Amino acid sequence: MNEDRYAGLQQLGAKTAAPANPDDAVLERVAAETGGKNAMVRFVCPEFTSLCPMTGQPDFAHIVIDYIPDEWLVESKSLKLFFHSFRNHGGFHEACTLMIADRLIDLLAPKWLRIGAYWYPRGGIPIDVFWQTGNPPEGAWIPSQDVPSYRGRG
Repeated sequence: MNEDRYAGLQQLGAKTAAPANPDDAVLERVAAETGGKNAMVRFVCPEFTSLCPMTGQPDFAHIVIDYIPDEWLVESKSLKLFFHSFRNHGGFHEACTLMIADRLIDLLAPKWLRIGAYWYPRGGIPIDVFWQTGNPPEGAWIPSQDVPSYRGRG
């Protein structure tokens, strides 16, 4: 195995402090090595947190990212640190969700990407945010995200 392909990674295998905000977070990538197959990759962050930009109160979400790589995969430790960087970031649910999608698209230029952000209630109203780059490649297997809608105590 050729380990030179990982030589440029700065965070993997090293003690890395969590970035203070998403703008400072460094997302890293590695070669996809999928042989051109439309393999779908899923990342799930069931304990995502950010701050309400108006009140400073914490917001919580269950985020699911599905993508079909072209040449690049996101390195998972850098993604984890990127998610962590939102803990002190004030942003509305929609803005945080689309910021995540935009950063991944800019980094990876995937064949296809979708994000489902299932935000827990704020002011009694759950807000779910969904976005995708377009239709997935024909013949790609795209499983359902299967995150239930918020039902409260019912």
